[in-house]
Amino acid sequence: MNLDAILRDPSAAYEKPDDILNDSNLSYDEKLEVLEQWEYDALELQVATDENMPGAKEVPLDDILAAKKKLTTKKPLK
Repeated sequence: MNLDAILRDPSAAYEKPDDILNDSNLSYDEKLEVLEQWEYDALELQVATDENMPGAKEVPLDDILAAKKKLTTKKPLK
């Protein structure tokens, strides 16, 4: 799957946010971009759910933020 497809729907490409961290096909910046997109999607889904318009499978925002924190604490030196 290419990066554009992953960014359109991270939850279709990965079962859980931590799976992104283990994807050796993505660079650090790409992993961060995917996690940020998934975070945005989760926030949008929360808004929709609050407005009684539930969407697809919801991944807990806490899981996304935890994966993002793990990634950023291991940021490679440039």
